This record gives sequence, structure tokens and C-alpha cells, in this order.
Amino acid sequence: MSRLRFSRLAKRFGIAAPRVAVRPQLSWYWRWIGIFVAGALALVVAQWVYDAGRRYAGYDRGEIEQDLVRVKASAESARSELERLRGAVDAADSKLAIEHTAQLKLAEQVRGLEKQNAGLREELAIFESMLTSAARDARGLAIQRFMVERDVAPGEYRFRLMLFAPSRRAERGFEGRLELLVRLGEGGRSAIMVMPGKGNSAAYQLSFRQFRRIEGSFKISPSATLESVQARVYEAGSDQVKATQTVSPG
Repeated sequence: MSRLRFSRLAKRFGIAAPRVAVRPQLSWYWRWIGIFVAGALALVVAQWVYDAGRRYAGYDRGEIEQDLVRVKASAESARSELERLRGAVDAADSKLAIEHTAQLKLAEQVRGLEKQNAGLREELAIFESMLTSAARDARGLAIQRFMVERDVAPGEYRFRLMLFAPSRRAERGFEGRLELLVRLGEGGRSAIMVMPGKGNSAAYQLSFRQFRRIEGSFKISPSATLESVQARVYEAGSDQVKATQTVSPG
């Protein structure tokens, strides 16, 4: 009985007894702090290893960032230059538009002067052809260069003619009026319109010595056809026609 007890005590407290470990007791927050610190150290080491590997492979983040800054600066400079060039192009376009408009106006003025010059030459040629007093006396009051032309708007026409008085009337001149007989055709019927109409008789009054150029316009219905126009010149205070000429517009 005593051996049995001794044997049990020997197993419990002797060499064969189970080992006992003594561990210090730590709070849970210290454990979490240690885990966090270890994780942070691991991340720092991993980042360092990653950067070292990229530098070893030829990739330098700092150099790339510097290159990126340079590229951004170059792009901004190019953008500024582009805006400057766009402004210059817009200014050049505006200048070209102004010059083009000026050229158009100048060309229009040149055409007007050429037309006026041609008219003056025509008048001079006619005046020289009728310069001799004998010819003018023989002809008396004469209508020359009577022309009727279609204008821009439908139904509108322009006319022009020249009047020459005989030399024996040069001292006192000629006083009278001009009348136009416009023959129309519309719907198979003919009609005659006498010009001047109401309100524009002053434009057809005549007062000159030897030479007078007359220009004017009249309007008919756009659906009508202009067949002929006859110009008649009356002396003041008389209903007798002193000169007449008829033209048929082409």
C-alpha cells in the first residue's frame, strides 16, 4: 500500500512528472499593438524590396515622376503656343476678310468707273459726230442712243437716251418734257402705258442748251411682256412732238 502511494508521488513530483510552463500574462491590446507594428514593418520592408527590385530592373519612380513633370510642363507650353497661334490665325482671317471686302468694294468702284468712262466716251463720240452746226440744224432736235434694258427685279426696266438741240437754239436753250409710250402684251392682249405716271413728272422735265443725257426706270407687271418703248419729246407749251424714237428690248 505504501509502495503504491510512493510510486504515485514519484510520478507526480519526480523526473517522470509532467512539465509545467510559466507564461507571463499580456493584455489583449498589447497583442494587437504588436501585431500592428509587425504588419507595418512588413509593409515597409515589402515596399523597400519592391522599389529596390524596380530600380534593379531599370525603373526609378523618382525619375519617372520628374519625367512626368517635364512632360506636363511641355504640354502646358504647347497648349499656350497653340492658343497663341489660334489667336494669330483668327486675326489673320479677320484681316483677310476685311481685305477681301475692301477688294470687292474696290472692284465694284472700278466697274462703276469703267461704266461711267464708257458712257462718257459714248457721249463724246456722239457729240463729236454732231459737232457741225449744219448737221445739227438739218436734224433739229434729235434723240440718240435710246436704250431700254431689263433691271434686276422682275418687271423693272431701265432706259437711257441723249438729246441734242440745234445750234440756233443754243443761246436760249430747250425747254420741254419727255414722254414714254410703253407697249405691253399680256394674256393675248396689248396695252399701252404712258410715262410719266402720277408723282414722277418732274423727272421727265427737260431744260438744256445743246446736250442732255437722261436715265430713268419704270416698272410693269412681272407677268406682262414688254413689246416696245417709244420716246417722245415735246417743247414747253406745245403738244406737237419735236422728236421721237422707238426701241424694242431684246
